[in-house]
Amino acid sequence: MLTKRQNMMEVIKGGNPDRFVKQYEAFAFVLSTPYQTKYPMMPAGPGADPVVCAWGYTNAWPEGQIGAFPMHDAEHLVCPDITRWREYVKAPDIDFTEEDWKPCMEEVAKIDREEYMVAAFVAPGLFEMCHYLCEIQTALMDFYEEPEALHELIEYVCEWELKYAEQICKYMKPDILFHHDDWGTQKSTFISTEMFREFFLDPYKRIYKYYHDHGVELIVHHSDCYCATFVPTMIEMGIDVWQGCMSVNDLPKLIKEYGKDITFMGGIDNGKVDTPDWTPELIAQETDQLCRDCGKLYFIPCTTHGLNMSCIPDVYPAVDKEIEKMTKEMF
Repeated sequence: MLTKRQNMMEVIKGGNPDRFVKQYEAFAFVLSTPYQTKYPMMPAGPGADPVVCAWGYTNAWPEGQIGAFPMHDAEHLVCPDITRWREYVKAPDIDFTEEDWKPCMEEVAKIDREEYMVAAFVAPGLFEMCHYLCEIQTALMDFYEEPEALHELIEYVCEWELKYAEQICKYMKPDILFHHDDWGTQKSTFISTEMFREFFLDPYKRIYKYYHDHGVELIVHHSDCYCATFVPTMIEMGIDVWQGCMSVNDLPKLIKEYGKDITFMGGIDNGKVDTPDWTPELIAQETDQLCRDCGKLYFIPCTTHGLNMSCIPDVYPAVDKEIEKMTKEMF
């Protein structure tokens, strides 16, 4: 029997897996970098006090909502004018020492790397950072009205990411970079493919090439939305696995066309199954035919959530159980 790590790599490489990968089972997330320890990312949970994040935006998690999002009222907006972004946007300090990284390195040392792949977590990504700092509607208009300034801001964030990547690769030495950046809604991408390539292809190629060149085996990019039109660009960027790919993307078609170059991890939409009224029958409905249609290679059945969890705690293990059932049917 293959280890979880070996089995996932067989799926990705188009080899001979002996079962479906159960969601994130091969990932060993390490969230104890000095950056993550020093700077909070979001409130503790719904209704908790908002937190000021490393880049200056304030994340709030209102009661009754399934996640946090930055506050963009006049009091909390970081960058009200993209043409003056240098006055408002200050990258967080990441000049950490080896001693600062020691707790993270000790955690990594305890992981069985025959069984699991050590995963570094980076969020938000370049696009999300733009609208976290500038507000979503304003940022989308800036692509048209102030492209030069937006290019400059993206380059500034990219250079910071590369500096952080240097420390991650030096001290953590992960097998996976798990990188968040949502690029669309359930119906379409936020911007056209041409505009996406103009602003994001080069910086992401540089970031992901750095990780690949410094020992990171897999770039796993999370974007839980419609992004089918971006898949060729994702491949060009160096993405190995698109995690979060929703069912609206026609995954069987994408796997057939692009599977040898990129693996699709998702297809089980959290919006459908990760709800208070979930049932095992509902999860079976969303999982079984998906596995049959997508097949054994270049596909990892998974909820579209961007971590190994669900908003309703029992949903994630129930999806695992259903994937096990499909392994018995298809392998």
